[in-house]
Amino acid sequence: MTKSKTGVLGGTFDPIHLGHLIIAEDVRQRLGLEEVLFIPAGRPWLKLKGEKPVSEAEHRLAMVKLAIATNPYFRVSGIEIERPGLSYSIDTVLELKAKLGAGAEIYFIVGPDAMAEFPQWKEPARLLENCQVVGIGRPRHVEADLHILDLFIPGASGRIKMMDVPQIDISSTDIRNRVAQGLSIRYLVPEAVERYIIEHKLYR
Repeated sequence: MTKSKTGVLGGTFDPIHLGHLIIAEDVRQRLGLEEVLFIPAGRPWLKLKGEKPVSEAEHRLAMVKLAIATNPYFRVSGIEIERPGLSYSIDTVLELKAKLGAGAEIYFIVGPDAMAEFPQWKEPARLLENCQVVGIGRPRHVEADLHILDLFIPGASGRIKMMDVPQIDISSTDIRNRVAQGLSIRYLVPEAVERYIIEHKLYR
């Protein structure tokens, strides 16, 4: 029986931007994934730990829906938003495995910034046992990233698939700052997301 291959891209998506979409599409195509699930974090513990403000979940979820609307291979899931308490990736993966069934393979996509924080995640070794982690490395730094991870999680380098995908230097933090300063965010986010931010007066 052929197993289904589902990509999972989590994040605060505050807001989602073109960099997220580029990563998801490139990984989907190169790994032959049937779909990529975008999962906005409910209460991301690492963000809360750093006391970084996070927009209401309903806004972040709505922006993701708008951003992926034109791609038939992209879906959004509110699994972390609907779950009470803090958001941990291991809980999300285990819940998805139960929902998708034994025939599903989960490819958990981790961006460069999150990859650097991977050793701080809840039960990272257990996460590696329950899905294929796909780490997005910075250009020409893939081997170095894996070496650093091995220092914290022995054997991690043999269980993480690192990929060097097209990247553009966009961050949600910079986008929020630009909005606050009254600067344009055109070409940084999908047009529908830009309109949503304006209409709902986010980040001002």
